Amino acid sequence: MTEQPATRHSLLMRIRDARDAEAWAEFVDLYAPLIYGFARRRGLQDADAADLTQEVLRAVARSAQRQDYDQARGSFHSWLFTIAINKLRNFLVSGRRHPRATGDSDEQARLEAQPDRASDESAWWDREYEQRLFEWATERVRGSFQPSTWTAFWETAVENKLAKVVAARLGISIGAVYIAKSRVLARLKECIQQLEVHGDSS
Repeated sequence: MTEQPATRHSLLMRIRDARDAEAWAEFVDLYAPLIYGFARRRGLQDADAADLTQEVLRAVARSAQRQDYDQARGSFHSWLFTIAINKLRNFLVSGRRHPRATGDSDEQARLEAQPDRASDESAWWDREYEQRLFEWATERVRGSFQPSTWTAFWETAVENKLAKVVAARLGISIGAVYIAKSRVLARLKECIQQLEVHGDSS
């Protein structure tokens, strides 16, 4: 395993600096899929979901520069959800959707007639947020481990295979499988904590 990176400032702190392109790219990589998925879940077609995602990200950028987010008033992912909900409502009211290829003229009415499902969507958002954090962290730490270590972790922790089965397939001891799982989980936890140290606390 390679040497662990030094703890960095949270992304929220870093994106306040418009010159920090790396921070913004990382922020978009982490949160854009979550926002896009939410938009699609609420019935927007691909182009509209992409437009909404950009609007939410722009709103976050402006808010970050104004330092609008106050951690004492709630978690970052809840604040982001509120922005997404508000932008979705504005988007539906504005009628700026792309025309559907099917020519379905009832689509706008169907979307705008949806009841306010904020409470139900909030639970979905929380689950998807945690899943996205996990995906994001695995993308960043995987290269720090030998393939066999990563496979031992993935097959036991994610695919729920028995340690003895994984050990036999990889030609290592059961103890080595548990050690591999523990090491990767610890790195994933550290990666997420580095992200959330200032930016999000649930």
